[in-house]
Amino acid sequence: MNAKMEANDACDLRFGQVGIACVRIKRPDAAALCEELERRVRSAPQLFSRAAVVLDLSHLLNLPDDGTVDALLEAVRSAGMLPVGLAYGTSATEALAQRMGLPLIAKFRAAYEPADGGSIASPAPSPVPAAAPVPAPVREPVLSAPAPGSNPGAQHHEGAVRSGQQVYARDHDLVVMGAIANGAEVIADGSIHVYGSLKGRAMAGAQGDVKARIFVSDFRAELVAIAGHYRVFEQIPKDLEGHSVQCWLDGEKLLIAPLK
Repeated sequence: MNAKMEANDACDLRFGQVGIACVRIKRPDAAALCEELERRVRSAPQLFSRAAVVLDLSHLLNLPDDGTVDALLEAVRSAGMLPVGLAYGTSATEALAQRMGLPLIAKFRAAYEPADGGSIASPAPSPVPAAAPVPAPVREPVLSAPAPGSNPGAQHHEGAVRSGQQVYARDHDLVVMGAIANGAEVIADGSIHVYGSLKGRAMAGAQGDVKARIFVSDFRAELVAIAGHYRVFEQIPKDLEGHSVQCWLDGEKLLIAPLK
């Protein structure tokens, strides 16, 4: 999904390192917010439908009143997402969170945002399924440990990463020796190497490392992201599907190319 954020957009949508999205409000317009988030859900329902989100009000000049915040929260729900708290801000934000009965996510850091452009075309929106939505699986976070005798700069995960499972290499590169299923996530503060099929999501540079890269032996991803810039795939381009690829950042653009 290629998306260019304009000055009059209602919000930015970012992904944090544990899969919780941050909806950063740029103007307190509930109708515009609902419309924009609905568009995101339609474009990538597997990623955004029923996604847990934190509402970030820190970029508004003035903190909205309780009624406006309640309308914004309802707009998030109406769009098909689930608000779970407010992002940390001022003491006024803390008081607001208490009045609204929401947790204040004191250390939340939104790491993922769409890049302004890329080397691949954005996919056509997929049709809305007729069947009732399937609840999102509960993720099982796994902190991968370095393999015995391996490079201490990389952490290894042996075998496959199952649907609903999340593997995170904190402060390291991540090497995955098996396939990554649909609905699974692999995250690293450094680069990611996948020696198998990537059908789920790979997020490198989770702490903002713009030099991080993603290397995949068999590319069939739902999403790839580096240092906040992401691409969502409803349809994999034919020159990438099933091929060995690498992903990297060139300025603000996330580039993906087959490995020669």
